[in-house]
Amino acid sequence: MMKSLALIAFVGALVAAGAASAQPSGQDQFLANCSACHQPTGKGIAGAFPALAGDPFVQGDPAKVLTTVLNGRGGMPTFKAELSNEQIAAILTYVRSAWGNHGGPVTPAMVAAARGGDDLGPARGLQAH
Repeated sequence: MMKSLALIAFVGALVAAGAASAQPSGQDQFLANCSACHQPTGKGIAGAFPALAGDPFVQGDPAKVLTTVLNGRGGMPTFKAELSNEQIAAILTYVRSAWGNHGGPVTPAMVAAARGGDDLGPARGLQAH
């Protein structure tokens, strides 16, 4: 009986770990939602879409970056109604640390605060932006 309970607990832990790892990474989210404009390399397209690689704005105050992603700016669309707090946090954590960038992580709580405490729950994601 004791071995059965231990086995059930172990299997439950494996299932939970598998579910957590099934969440797309920040890189996967970036590639699905942002790379058409900013490119997979983060170098953008000159004159059209800014580079994120090496950008002091991206690596700076996370509140300003969050506001831009949530509300858009210039030609950039708003992602407030498209991506969850978790998705935005994963994307920005990736962008702030990829391509030689040295920005700190962004948490879902930080996104919620920038959003005003709201979250969308599971989001649709943008595939052709």
